[in-house]
Amino acid sequence: MADGRARRIAAEAHGRRAEKLAALWLRLKGYRILAQRVRLPVGEIDLIARRGKLVAFVEVKARTTRLAGETAVPDAAWTRISRAAESWMASKPALSGLDWRFDLVIILPRQLPIHLRDTWRPFFASTRF
Repeated sequence: MADGRARRIAAEAHGRRAEKLAALWLRLKGYRILAQRVRLPVGEIDLIARRGKLVAFVEVKARTTRLAGETAVPDAAWTRISRAAESWMASKPALSGLDWRFDLVIILPRQLPIHLRDTWRPFFASTRF
């Protein structure tokens, strides 16, 4: 049991480092980080970033290969992220006129982060693209 707890703690620390690296990478690309590690009753969002008139809801995955990163987020997880994005945007009326999308940043060992824009699209019509 203690071994499982230690692995969870190590995985959490690894995930936090990946999110920090992804946030830095997005800043270098001209994004402003609006929020990190957003937890809402309907879901959670790793990063929320803005560049110009666009808000990006970003999922971050640290994996050993690009393919593993690209396939690490199932549709059910994206659905929870999109519900969280809807909830978060509803609480930010100042951002209501902005477009938004769902991105993925993959953190690989000894490589620059990979930023995949507009990775997923929700099936509901209220999200602006």
